[in-house]
Amino acid sequence: MARIHNYFVYILECADKSYYVGVTNDLGVRIVQHNDGEDVLAYTFTRRPVLLKYYLRFDQIEDAIAFEKQLKGWSRKKKEALFNEDWDEIVRLSNYKNE
Repeated sequence: MARIHNYFVYILECADKSYYVGVTNDLGVRIVQHNDGEDVLAYTFTRRPVLLKYYLRFDQIEDAIAFEKQLKGWSRKKKEALFNEDWDEIVRLSNYKNE
């Protein structure tokens, strides 16, 4: 029987209104780690508190990592369209970038 895995790609809004994109296998723990400032070298350390804006679950880590990399290349407006599930705007912004 195949074991089900949980991997999450997530976007946090930082206190300075910037966005952070990451991947984890335990979303709740990871958000606490960001807010507790466990890693002084982390992007979010000086930008706390952070707020979860979006997440998507994956079964395969390879798929999660690929989506994380894709999101990191997205503009702020495109990420915000994702938060609102505005697929037409995501497509429009994708086409705009390609022109």
